Amino acid sequence: MSGRTLVSFDWAIKRLLRNKASFGILNGFLTELLKQDITVNEILESEGNQEDPSDKFNKLDLLCVDSKSEMIIIEVQFYEESDYFHRCLYATSKVITEYISKGDPYKVVRKVYSINILYFDLGHGTDYIYKGQIDFGGIHQKDRLELSENQKMKFGKTYPSEIFPEYYLVKVNNFNNVATNTLDEWIYFLKNTQLPKSYSARGLSLVASQLKYDNMDIAAKQQYDQYLKEVKFLKI
Repeated sequence: MSGRTLVSFDWAIKRLLRNKASFGILNGFLTELLKQDITVNEILESEGNQEDPSDKFNKLDLLCVDSKSEMIIIEVQFYEESDYFHRCLYATSKVITEYISKGDPYKVVRKVYSINILYFDLGHGTDYIYKGQIDFGGIHQKDRLELSENQKMKFGKTYPSEIFPEYYLVKVNNFNNVATNTLDEWIYFLKNTQLPKSYSARGLSLVASQLKYDNMDIAAKQQYDQYLKEVKFLKI
């Protein structure tokens, strides 16, 4: 991709995911990736405040809250950064600390998902989707640490990993363009900027509608927008 194409595609992907008129596209992508039903309630201001002039800004592509009050960070990155892992760690830590007040108990710390759509080769690996989470395993007994029964009742979780942040690295360039499941259909779109010939992944039908709209000329868009207004008025 040329520099101009990268800028254009970068803008297009973020625009699709940030569509506030309907979170259907974003819900679809997150549901397919996280393998759980995700409903986004709100997209937040994604530039963290500096508490000190020497503090770093936490400028994120997308920061949203789902129906369970969990935080989801989405970053789209085209250019290589050797310290990108450190950047992920900083971003999740910053979000956690920004959304808890000094007097709050630690139990209100929110679960954070860090989703990174990458168009460069980060680390050494041949897969195209990597998931990272913190688990605790016994050094001697090789068991997996669970929460106590009291903690399970209080927090509604079974393992500490359900409390700690989760990281997803989507290494788009490693995808072989063969979509064997619904998540692959999304990765195909992210890599090729076009939909696969057939698809059933959640959210992609809305992507198709948006792409058709974007390809209309100005006159057609005005006519279509007027049509939607009339349909909405008739339903009132």
